Amino acid sequence: MSGSRLNKYIASSGVCSRRKADELIESGQVMVNGKKVTELGYCVTQKDKVFVAGKLIHPVKNEYYRFYKPAGYITTTDDEKGRKTIYDLLPKNLHHLKPVGRLDKDSTGLLILTNDGELINQLTHPSVKVPKLYRVVIDDRITQNDIDKLYKGIEIESGKIAYAQVDVIECSDKETVMEILLYQGLNRQIRKMFEALGHNVISLKRVQHAILTLDGLKRGEFKPIKPGQIKDLKNFIRKLESKNA
Repeated sequence: MSGSRLNKYIASSGVCSRRKADELIESGQVMVNGKKVTELGYCVTQKDKVFVAGKLIHPVKNEYYRFYKPAGYITTTDDEKGRKTIYDLLPKNLHHLKPVGRLDKDSTGLLILTNDGELINQLTHPSVKVPKLYRVVIDDRITQNDIDKLYKGIEIESGKIAYAQVDVIECSDKETVMEILLYQGLNRQIRKMFEALGHNVISLKRVQHAILTLDGLKRGEFKPIKPGQIKDLKNFIRKLESKNA
């Protein structure tokens, strides 16, 4: 890494995103070769020693994986209650990777795992509005009125309005199968929205996050994301950032 901007250098170490790195620089928490640096455009090379909050950092190789989360596991590194986590299914050499967003214990589907702090921030920041697609089954028939309410927004907590676009695939008095498109990432958003409408969610699976899908993955399986896909993903995010700026 030669002639890299300081915020990019910090982000490449996995400490935080570039935006957060800018905050650290401006607040005087970054030192280069023993000198405090507060200039955002400052550049460093591999020979420079960079300290963040007194700790020497080093750029690391970014890794990217798709993981098909099965039901019964929570999306965290450990759990005080002793519940099973996704890391019980992953080899130890991947335990340093972080999930991009979460899926609750009973939900299944696509999780992106990476140590790229900048990408995690971009994919989860509310202003970017990254699309996420889910296959959802409820235990009765959905109505057009329900669909309209989901689109217009439902208050799932005090002051929190959740929105969803619905495409009904199959519908009967016993169950409705739908694809749900979200641009938000609120906690248990889909389940809370349907609960507010008086429906019970039988199953919930994330099938797509941005341009990445579950294609080629079995439950509990993980695979590295190809460099070309990462390039396409980052280009997709840049277009979203420009669109929503």
